[in-house]
Amino acid sequence: MKCDAVEIFFNNFAQKTKLNIILTLKDKPLSVSEISKQINEEQSKVSHNLKKLAQCNIVKAEQKGKQRIYSLNKETVLPLLQLVEKQVKSKNFKNFRHSI
Repeated sequence: MKCDAVEIFFNNFAQKTKLNIILTLKDKPLSVSEISKQINEEQSKVSHNLKKLAQCNIVKAEQKGKQRIYSLNKETVLPLLQLVEKQVKSKNFKNFRHSI
């Protein structure tokens, strides 16, 4: 595993707009305009970030008519988010957040 690839992958989760996109797509696939409305960001900014997320195989795009519908990579990203949720809900993590 290359360190640069791992760093690029996790940087996508560290950037607020990209993380908001990822979390928004957790429940269901959406178009750029739907994502933009839900996270309250300009459509061009969302599109730009979606392109980078797709390059890292975090999201997938499917053409439906004139729209591109984006969804999370269910094989890798969804299980990762479930692990993160479990970690964040843990007792020790809650105590850590309050001490910051």
